[in-house]
Amino acid sequence: MRETRFTPDRGLTTRMVTTMFFIGLLYVVFVGVLVALLRGAWPIVLLLAGGVFVAQFWFSDRIAAYGMGAREVTPQEAPELHGAVDRLCALADMPKPRVAIADTDVPNAFATGRNQKNALVCATTGLLRRLEPEELEGVLAHELSHVAHRDVAVMTIASFLGVLAGIITRIGLWGGLRRAGGRDANTAVLMVVIPLVSAVVYVISFLLTRLLSRYRELSADRAAALLTGRPSALASALTKVTGEMARIPTRDLRQAEPFNAFWFAPAFSKETLSSLLSSHPTLEQRLDQLARISVRLGRA
Repeated sequence: MRETRFTPDRGLTTRMVTTMFFIGLLYVVFVGVLVALLRGAWPIVLLLAGGVFVAQFWFSDRIAAYGMGAREVTPQEAPELHGAVDRLCALADMPKPRVAIADTDVPNAFATGRNQKNALVCATTGLLRRLEPEELEGVLAHELSHVAHRDVAVMTIASFLGVLAGIITRIGLWGGLRRAGGRDANTAVLMVVIPLVSAVVYVISFLLTRLLSRYRELSADRAAALLTGRPSALASALTKVTGEMARIPTRDLRQAEPFNAFWFAPAFSKETLSSLLSSHPTLEQRLDQLARISVRLGRA
């Protein structure tokens, strides 16, 4: 992985390593418990865990792009968008990712891909209609920093493991209970213990990924502002996108909500809930950080 001109973030790197360590440890314990409880079904558990994880890692960019309705576009189809990405990649000294557009009025953007060679950056038609060129470059720089810092791949893997817990549990229970006959005392215990263990694993994974997600958004804002030298443009884009979300039909926002952790701004801002459940820092936190960066750049 080549280095770029995006400002390195040791705090982000430390959090990514820590998150993956604890999630990896959690799943080793989880699979071990399932193998111990479902002795007859352990080959199914291990094969499913390994097979689905490999498939997710290698095809995560395609899965995410398909789920969010992204369509790859050529420079002839979207010259302004490609031009902005070209300028930012030259400024950051990084390979140009694939460029896509999602046909939705929800003003947003995302990046996905397991590394710089497989990366994809997507903007929605709603975002392209609403932002000025400087604002759009700020958003795209934010998304490119996710690719440069490698946190896109980490978030994809970390988010997927929570889903994997439920899949393994269902398959493991099905295989184990069929072998057990489904009627003895051990079966009754399994039907209580395994869903409980799976729920605990999912909750811990969810909280760890949310914690990482909030920090990585602040890190991407900071890196984008420093790369472009225009924190005010990114702040303006943030304010505009967040304000426009209130005008989007609830049905469209509900469709985008499952991918909140990957969007530039959340489809639904759940600031009334505990911050532990939020995928993004609050708008006030993000604007405050950008204001401090603006002051610092002004002094420099």
